[in-house]
Amino acid sequence: MELVAGMERSRVDPELERRFEALVHSHRERARRLAWRLVGGDAAAAEDVTQEAFVKAFRGLAKFRGEAALETWFYRILVRQAYSYRRWRGVRDFWDSGSTTEPPDPRPDATRDPALQRRIAAALETLTRSQRDVFVLVHLEGFRVRECAELLGKPIGTVKSHLHRALASMRRELADVVASGETPELGERA
Repeated sequence: MELVAGMERSRVDPELERRFEALVHSHRERARRLAWRLVGGDAAAAEDVTQEAFVKAFRGLAKFRGEAALETWFYRILVRQAYSYRRWRGVRDFWDSGSTTEPPDPRPDATRDPALQRRIAAALETLTRSQRDVFVLVHLEGFRVRECAELLGKPIGTVKSHLHRALASMRRELADVVASGETPELGERA
């Protein structure tokens, strides 16, 4: 496995290690995309967060108890890694008042209007961290509310509440865009 080449092997069930390798190959792009959204659109940071999450997960495989799906366990690590990055970026940004430019969308099929992307990104930034994370996981990454609750370690009711508030805020912030019919309707996913 290229991700862990040169890493010290621990006492991990070979079948679990094989499943993890398959997870890396099948979820690499989704993990990077999720990280990109959670860290605020920085492609380099998203790549770093994703790689670090995969490395942490591999190192922690021996501690994986199987109480959740391997994917859920990994994405929880990824979300925490993104939180950590955002926290440290906030500290760094406090001390460094450099320019902030809009990074390009790293997805190869991105054909959206750049102005609309900036509006959506600005609307996302008005949300609280919990609201933004829930909105990104459910509406942009396609996780179900139940899966989102598992990933974030929050009760389903709390996730639904954050999602409801996020949707209300996004509708307010993008009311003129939604009224003109430029975006799909923002609805809840059970």
